[in-house]
Amino acid sequence: MCGIAGLATAGETPPRERVAAMCDVIRHRGPDGEGIHVGPGVGIGMRRLAIIDLVTGDQPVSNTAGTIHAVFNGEIYNYRELRRDLQARGHVFRSQGDSEVIPHLVEEYGLDALERLNGMFAIAVWDARQRSLLLARDRAGIKPLYYSLRGSTLYFGSEVKCILAAGGSAREIDPAGVDQLLTFEYTATPTTLLRDVHKLPAGGWLRWHEGRVEQGTYWRPRRAQPWHDEPEHETAERVRRTLTTAVERQLVSDVPLGAFLSGGIDSSILVAAMAEVSPRPPQTFSVGFSDSSYDELAHARLVAKHCGTEHHEEVLTPDYLAMVPEVMGQLDQPIADFSVFPTLLVSRMARRNVTVALSGDGGDELFGGYDAYVADQWSQRTIDRLPAAGRALAQAVAERIPFGTGKRGLGNQVRRFVEGACLPAEWQHMRWMVFATQAQREALYTPEFRASLPGDSGDVIRACLDNGTADRLGNQSWCDFRFYMRENILPKVDLMSMAVSLEARVPYLDNDVVDLAMSLPAHLRIRGGVRKYILKKAFAGRLPQATLKRGKEGFSVPIKNWLNAQWNGLMHDLLDPARLRRAGFFQPAAVTRLVAEHEARTHNHSHLLWAIMVFELWRDRHLQGSG
Repeated sequence: MCGIAGLATAGETPPRERVAAMCDVIRHRGPDGEGIHVGPGVGIGMRRLAIIDLVTGDQPVSNTAGTIHAVFNGEIYNYRELRRDLQARGHVFRSQGDSEVIPHLVEEYGLDALERLNGMFAIAVWDARQRSLLLARDRAGIKPLYYSLRGSTLYFGSEVKCILAAGGSAREIDPAGVDQLLTFEYTATPTTLLRDVHKLPAGGWLRWHEGRVEQGTYWRPRRAQPWHDEPEHETAERVRRTLTTAVERQLVSDVPLGAFLSGGIDSSILVAAMAEVSPRPPQTFSVGFSDSSYDELAHARLVAKHCGTEHHEEVLTPDYLAMVPEVMGQLDQPIADFSVFPTLLVSRMARRNVTVALSGDGGDELFGGYDAYVADQWSQRTIDRLPAAGRALAQAVAERIPFGTGKRGLGNQVRRFVEGACLPAEWQHMRWMVFATQAQREALYTPEFRASLPGDSGDVIRACLDNGTADRLGNQSWCDFRFYMRENILPKVDLMSMAVSLEARVPYLDNDVVDLAMSLPAHLRIRGGVRKYILKKAFAGRLPQATLKRGKEGFSVPIKNWLNAQWNGLMHDLLDPARLRRAGFFQPAAVTRLVAEHEARTHNHSHLLWAIMVFELWRDRHLQGSG
């Protein structure tokens, strides 16, 4: 695990100092060492967080002839099998870890090497003979990789700040990125907030050769096949066995390892699987909050006791306002998801005891866990059938229900349900993931900024929902996997865990688990309103019944309340009309109206207001240098 960075140029050998500067800004990702290779036309480097092969696992690594050099961020879980295959083909290895497999695999199989990898990774491979640089990301997009092409020079890095450190961006804002940030709280691949910096797609590759770039995809999910019925208990057993094997595969480590435990279904199942295959009691980590509606410690404690873990927990009362500069320093590509704060805190807590933590991300997308799946089914039976006037009436009624101050509540849930149901039907499930409607954004933007937008953010949703099948839930699940998980959940966990030099692993995104889950029909994911039906059945008897019956809670903090209290001053500073007028993106009067409605508690605009605040903080930190 580490961070990688570098550049390829059609000119001379890049200065070693430039590559070192790119690596230095991601020192937090790898505090245990640095490695750099420079040569004619290339400079690649990495910062290392030592996990496997502590003695001989340094990078960059090369093939035997020294003609192919590689750096990578992540873990290859099937490296032992790949290594045995390569040795049988005559390859000789100098180390015992997973990184050295990569240059040998590329030498032997070329681009086909990528399909053979089971793991989480961002890879850069330089072929000195062909003067070409290959970049690639894992299938699910667990590990990030950004790139920029300026003239004939290609820059890349695990974080955008690597590219900025090398002068690889003109630092011009991409209007499409801003529009997506306000709509979804994140940007959609390949877009970032910078015109000339792009995300490499998950499951994709890019090859640079003498200033020219070509791109492709090495993995796409298999289209849904007709389900061949088998006894339900056999399917459940296959799910249990496949996930447990994935957990066992990801326990490989030469440093202390544990797991995040929220007490929800996904993390609880991972811990149950760990307890089954681990040679010692797993270490588990949970955080709680003073606001009882946001606290899940009792649920986590129940699972920890049932599974016999070495449990660690803390009730957090941090100064969240003081955390804002630290969080924004990591979010060089903004994510306006509130849960970045508790994610950083639980990562910091875990890092005091372990270097690796397993995370339950991916379970909701693959096995049907989100409230929105059930909400969509209800919407089809109710609001979707109403004429436009009926929908408008439903929305007017919903807006009269008072908001609660807790995490959930009738007013919060009904308003969100009706708002989502009244958005365009062709967006299907993504209606529930929109935080600024087209009408809201049109009112917010200045005429000049609105004219600069290349299109509607809804276009990326429509593309995601096309999975070539009539299975509505399957399309929605694939959309969440491809969009929400890849663009929000995984980058958030990566950035916040790596901020404290903690490796987060995600067994639900193991190749075998993903392939199996995506083959399941809708009736095995959700049945009778029960989400994750087959996953719960697979682990029935291995967890308390109270855990298996729990609903989805989510991992968040009460920013909606903070904006009216301890964060109110920050909100007014960042959304000051004079400041907004100078920047030229947003209509000051429209933003002021949102602030007033939120402070009056007639509306909950916390998501939209925080997204604008995040954008302003990002501009200060990463474009204007104020920190």
